[in-house]
Amino acid sequence: MLQNLSIDQKLRKISSHLKKYEFNEAEILYLDILKTFPKNIKAKEGLKTLKKNLQNPSKQVVDQLINYLNKNNYYDLFKEGESLLIKYPDAFMVYNILGLALHNLKKCDDALLMFNKALTIEPRYAVAYYNIGNILQSENKLNKAINFYDKAISLDSTNSNAFHKKGIALFKLGKLDQAIEVYKKCILLTPNYAEAHNNMGICLYYQNKLKDSIISYNKSLSINPEYANALYNKSVALFDLGELEQAINVCKKSIFLKSDYAEAHHKMGDFLQHKGLINEAIEAYNKALSINPNYINSYNNIGSAYLEQGRFEKAIEIFKKGISLSPEQPEIYHNLSFGLLASGKIKEGLEAYEWRKKTEKFLSNKREFSKPEWDGKESLKGKKILVWSEQGIGETIRWSSRLPLLSTKAEKCILECQDKLVPLLKRSFPNIEIKAENRDLDSQRNDFDFHLPMGSLYRCVLDEIINSTKPNSYLIPDPNRVIYWKNRLSSLGNGPYVGITWKSSLLNSLRNKNYSSISEWGPILRIPNITFINLQYKNYEDDLVKVKNEFGIEIHNFKDLDQYENIDDTSALYAALDVVISHNHSPHLISSAVGTPTKLANWRQNTNNNSFLFAPGGSRVDTFEKDTSETWENVFGQIAKDLLNLK
Repeated sequence: MLQNLSIDQKLRKISSHLKKYEFNEAEILYLDILKTFPKNIKAKEGLKTLKKNLQNPSKQVVDQLINYLNKNNYYDLFKEGESLLIKYPDAFMVYNILGLALHNLKKCDDALLMFNKALTIEPRYAVAYYNIGNILQSENKLNKAINFYDKAISLDSTNSNAFHKKGIALFKLGKLDQAIEVYKKCILLTPNYAEAHNNMGICLYYQNKLKDSIISYNKSLSINPEYANALYNKSVALFDLGELEQAINVCKKSIFLKSDYAEAHHKMGDFLQHKGLINEAIEAYNKALSINPNYINSYNNIGSAYLEQGRFEKAIEIFKKGISLSPEQPEIYHNLSFGLLASGKIKEGLEAYEWRKKTEKFLSNKREFSKPEWDGKESLKGKKILVWSEQGIGETIRWSSRLPLLSTKAEKCILECQDKLVPLLKRSFPNIEIKAENRDLDSQRNDFDFHLPMGSLYRCVLDEIINSTKPNSYLIPDPNRVIYWKNRLSSLGNGPYVGITWKSSLLNSLRNKNYSSISEWGPILRIPNITFINLQYKNYEDDLVKVKNEFGIEIHNFKDLDQYENIDDTSALYAALDVVISHNHSPHLISSAVGTPTKLANWRQNTNNNSFLFAPGGSRVDTFEKDTSETWENVFGQIAKDLLNLK
């Protein structure tokens, strides 16, 4: 029978025997290989190691030590282990088991001594290399850990655990493609390795391959249906796919199987908050904190939930509690700033808003200059300052309203912003140099003395803002284009001409509640003798047909105007309109900035709109609000009454 096996097959069979401490069977196979191939290195070295194995205690004795280890019976383990080493001084397996016990007891240095002692006796002992790799990984010495896993794999290519742990280390290093390949090898060796399927799913998730990640999680769950972590991970992927209800149901299963799973309770809070169930979300976050009182993310999210409810003082209290437990938390400070601003604590709120500069989102977009950032205190007399856009066009438009307050302080003020805003802002602020953003030479630039990210502008000119009035308008469209659009509007019929926009181009389960469906605009769209103009620049075609079918009217659309890219001409259209009705996104900022009366249909808990920092720059905005539990009917009814006064 043995003669029908290849050398590789015999070596794999030997490996299986050694794992079971079946040394006699392994010896027979080694001798059989050497009989035919007397110079085979693996067989010669293996037989040499096997003879050392025979100097170890019996399998029964070793199994007893492992039993002590599994039961955390360290007293009997160390007592018997030390006794065995007196009798068997070269028992490297005993050193290995003692090392595992010491690792469990968090005595990593002592554990390493034991594993290295085992390797001194038997340099080809793959298990010891694997265990050293685990200690190094626990100490976050990931590259060194990978080297030891590779050594273990080179000595025993069937060790699926070594592949698995190597995959984890590669994932932590951000080497997702390599980690996935290693997990595939692990799964090839052990197809029913539930943890490997789960961890491969995590890698796929971070590659934004959400559907593929769910396939991996499902494979893991087919092996172990009660694997709470795989259920949790699946719920996160489902949520990101927009499957909120499924995500909630799967997360519930995870919590049912593991009631003390703080991360799952926290994530359930996220899901419920996105669904608009704020009180239930707060309850879930508090459950996470009852399990882990130091779960900082839950403090952050509870505070954010209170912000959504307009309970600003309560939100501030929760944010500050989280900060007291972990003072270096930029995300909490960032959210705290919204609570402070919304509650009227302007100076304190703007100071807290500076913490956004330490958030991942800001750092990923940060510009690196050799010149310092202006602190708002040092004199700008005779100095040049560069202001740069750090967020979207809406924020650039909003914050630009206060640029003149800065330009009066400096010899020269430069604004670098999105290219499509340059024509409009250049015309609106002739005393400021307006340029399209160009980051190519940031570190080498010498054309300014200080720079300032635009979100810090209000903080630096706060005294001037307090002592000045909000302008009715501050953006100046091309006057010839305003005339053009007024003529074009008049060709459609009699006024008033009302521009409407009902949804953002960036919708998700959290943002959806800020916007309405076009069918909810009935109170406004049923008003006779109004010419409605479409201000949506994306995904509006079906809604225009729906309005015609439901209300029998036409919302006029200018296909030749790219309202997304051509902001300059779009601002001229807005200036030509009599009224703009908008939810809380860029259009209402443009319309109010050019001086067109604007009706803002807003969700009351949208604190960004209520806060000083994010209030519209122009003053010609009337805000109509609804609560979370309300429909938009009352808001649109009130706006409709206002529109009747135009006629």
